[in-house]
Amino acid sequence: CPPIGLESHRIEDDQILASSMLRHGLGAQRGRLNMQAGTNEDDFFDGAWCAEDDSRAHWIEVDTRRTTKFTGVITQGRDSQIHEDFVTSFYVGFSNDSQNWVMYSNGYEEMKFYGNVDKDTPVLTEFPEPMAARYIRIYPQTWNGSLCMRLEVLGCPLSTVSSYYAQQNEVTSTDNLDFRHHSYKDMRQLMKVVNEECPTITRIYNIGKSSRGLKIYAMEISDNPGEHETGEPEFRYTAGLHGNEVLGRELLLLLMQFLCKEYQDGNPRVRSLVTETRIHLVPSLNPDGYELAREAGSELGNWALGHWTEEGYDLFENFPDLASALWAAEERKLVPQKFPNHHIPVPEHYLAEDATVAVETRAIMAWMDKNPFVLGANLQGGEKLVSYPFDTARPISETPSAAPRPPDDYEDDNPELQETPDHAIFRWLAISYASAHLTMTETFRGGCHTQDMTNAMGIVQGAKWHPRAGSMNDFSYLHTNCLELSIYLGCDKFPHESELQQEWENNKESLLTFMEQVHRGIKGMVTDQQGDPIANATIVVGGINHNIQTASGGDYWRILNPGEYRVSARAEGYNPSVKTCNVFYDIGATQCNFVLSRSNWKRIREIMAMNGNRPI
Repeated sequence: CPPIGLESHRIEDDQILASSMLRHGLGAQRGRLNMQAGTNEDDFFDGAWCAEDDSRAHWIEVDTRRTTKFTGVITQGRDSQIHEDFVTSFYVGFSNDSQNWVMYSNGYEEMKFYGNVDKDTPVLTEFPEPMAARYIRIYPQTWNGSLCMRLEVLGCPLSTVSSYYAQQNEVTSTDNLDFRHHSYKDMRQLMKVVNEECPTITRIYNIGKSSRGLKIYAMEISDNPGEHETGEPEFRYTAGLHGNEVLGRELLLLLMQFLCKEYQDGNPRVRSLVTETRIHLVPSLNPDGYELAREAGSELGNWALGHWTEEGYDLFENFPDLASALWAAEERKLVPQKFPNHHIPVPEHYLAEDATVAVETRAIMAWMDKNPFVLGANLQGGEKLVSYPFDTARPISETPSAAPRPPDDYEDDNPELQETPDHAIFRWLAISYASAHLTMTETFRGGCHTQDMTNAMGIVQGAKWHPRAGSMNDFSYLHTNCLELSIYLGCDKFPHESELQQEWENNKESLLTFMEQVHRGIKGMVTDQQGDPIANATIVVGGINHNIQTASGGDYWRILNPGEYRVSARAEGYNPSVKTCNVFYDIGATQCNFVLSRSNWKRIREIMAMNGNRPI
């Protein structure tokens, strides 16, 4: 049977009970498989359930609120930097009323099960015969360190929920898609099938190789696959930066199948997405890590197995830290005259042969440079929220003396939280995903591991929640035109196959809505008076201290919230041009074209050069 949902939080806090707790941060609710301790272990968010003393009478109990056929349990020790606590043997009891308990026995005595040998590796215990009941209890008998444990229960529902709090309705998806986990070979095969079914709108390519030499495959979906059409924005979804966060990988494989089928069935929404956008889907950026996590399987890999690449890099934070460079330049008043506020070049030392950069990261950076992406998101796991840049926290000493902020401001007083110039746009984009998701904004459940960090909105700025330098999102924002967000899809990084239909339904609308946001704001062409496109012209939006550049065909896109903007286009050797552009609430970018006239300075310099720079 599949897991009943302690790790995924489908089992709610009030369904888990224990005989006692050591202190508040080690209550029964903390006893979920893979629960992570907060940074400060002595707070309310510690990494396991721990009993108050060393008695053998303690227990932890789960109420499934229905008759369930229990087939086994998965146990794990306490997540901690300091303690080595785990349970080595236990009894199991069952009940239908939580008063009268029947112990699992082998016919003549209570059966003792053997548990963990370390604190991190989950251990599966299968019952020789399944048991049907509503409640299950674990009675630890021997342990290492203190009596602490984390747990998942395997069981199949035999009856509908017995209370009026119906748990999430079991959804079966109406889309006829392939709801399974896909190994590297299966993934390649599935992509090939989609490509054969929809050859006119799909193309498979790879963006590079992993350190073990596995290709990092991408699927392009557009009405002219293989080329950038002038005026058409490019969008990307990537998944599997961390090999053990596998839900994103499967959602992107489902999305490929869905777009292909719906396009063929003439679904108008999908048709307009495919004809007006160039969509790139990369299901597995870290294929080596995935293979590791897959060997352990859905529930038995610990929190970290397969997270890093083969060489030990965390891909998400392996990019050049351009934010710190920008802030240092701002300190010295070099921006924007001597130091750009956009398209910041990659530092030399980072490009050296011996730099500590993963081959996967180099491949992703080259791919970002090659395609004029406008909007993107990377799908991750282990929490349920959308996070947006900056992910880097700005050191306090460097914060310029800003005007005092109005007291009714909704952000906390957090001096080191540096917002991007596009803060309001990032919030809009994050909300567009979170609010269309079926459960992401139900934050009454709290966060997965600590309290809800998103003010009940399901969105948070990265640096406020989990500050780190060199993230993919910050790099994308400061080095390219692309606004990139991270979507954390749920508490369980590697959900059981039986959950995939429900997760597809949870995310389907969000995945489509977020892609449509690429058509919000302004777009256009920058040409000279002969009508020839000007590449790498700079587009400046008044009031937003972050510029973008035109692509090689002279076309550009700038995602903006609704409003009126003063926009100017500038290019070396041309006179700048300024316009007012309006952005409306409806999806569909406003066209704003610029024609630049050559400036005479260039001609004067040419004549002077011909005269050997002597005064004429």
